[in-house]
Amino acid sequence: MLEHVELFFKSIFIDNMVFATFLGMCSYLAVSKKVTTAVGLGAAVIFVLAVTVPLNWLLDQYLLRDGALAWLGPEYADYNLSFLSFILFIATIATMVQLVEIVVEKFSPALYNSLGIFLPLIAVNCAILGGSLFMQSRDIQTLGLAFNYGLSSGIGWFLAILAIAAIREKIRYSNVPPPLRGLGITFIITGLMAIGFMSFGGMLTGGDEAPKEVEQNTAQQLEEDKIIKETKENTVSYNNAIINE
Repeated sequence: MLEHVELFFKSIFIDNMVFATFLGMCSYLAVSKKVTTAVGLGAAVIFVLAVTVPLNWLLDQYLLRDGALAWLGPEYADYNLSFLSFILFIATIATMVQLVEIVVEKFSPALYNSLGIFLPLIAVNCAILGGSLFMQSRDIQTLGLAFNYGLSSGIGWFLAILAIAAIREKIRYSNVPPPLRGLGITFIITGLMAIGFMSFGGMLTGGDEAPKEVEQNTAQQLEEDKIIKETKENTVSYNNAIINE
């Protein structure tokens, strides 16, 4: 139980997708001009992450990782299909996003029109893919923890876009210097909010760590940095392909 609670709060505040890893920034900046649209997109991101992370965990455990096919028989125990991770993860994400798009268009046409192209672009949102890849790199052991991580990561992204949308609505009536209006002041506020969220780290990490744990955390951080870089590169290529089409 303690593991679930710790993972939940760390994923929201310390490892926040926006403020800690800066994933999903395109939607975060473009759809945060109004609180109503930010709430709609944030809710969609929560749903997609909460569904795709556990689904991709099942794919990773029983299909992709080294030895995952042992349940089919001893002759399949040496198979390693991890090279298919990106393809299958993205296929799962695209399926869920298509479902969300159909539901939003059916029950809330106004929200569907206000979100525009950014609703289907959740499929190539690097925060969504990053959630599944972080789940894989952290070697989450149970389906419950995978669901917990997906849900809490989505809530963290939701809080980030909701907070910046509320602030941007207020600063419309503020005397912002002309060179900083628009994205300039938004990036400054995002940086300050990131500092605030990272300050929760001292309360949730539990104080001093053993040297072995420090080494493990360092190795995990290097692996996550590599995943972030690969995720952003793949997202840029996917976005360019969509734009060219």
